[in-house]
Amino acid sequence: MTTDDNLQARMAADLAEIGRTRMPFGKFGPAHRPPDGVPIYDLPAEYLMWFANKAGFPKGRLGQLLQIVFQMKADGSDSAFDVFRRKAGGRTPLRQARQRVHEINDPQGDIPF
Repeated sequence: MTTDDNLQARMAADLAEIGRTRMPFGKFGPAHRPPDGVPIYDLPAEYLMWFANKAGFPKGRLGQLLQIVFQMKADGSDSAFDVFRRKAGGRTPLRQARQRVHEINDPQGDIPF
């Protein structure tokens, strides 16, 4: 096996693990996004940037995977995660749905609809 083959195998294994990993803590973890948390490939780039610039990535394998995701998003390669999103039925919604209330203030009844 050549060095290129070994690198490709490691990259494929990393990508497959990214597809299976969900954020285990914090505002995108299971406590706030039941039941399992947000898949790490759908974490916002700004959240990952916070780890990169302020807090530091977590230790261990999770930190390595978050760094890979951050770098791919920073490089504009976010579309590489589309295969996971298709399997999951689309992007993970990151905001709570708000009920929209549309009120028209028309005391004279001038609006024709």
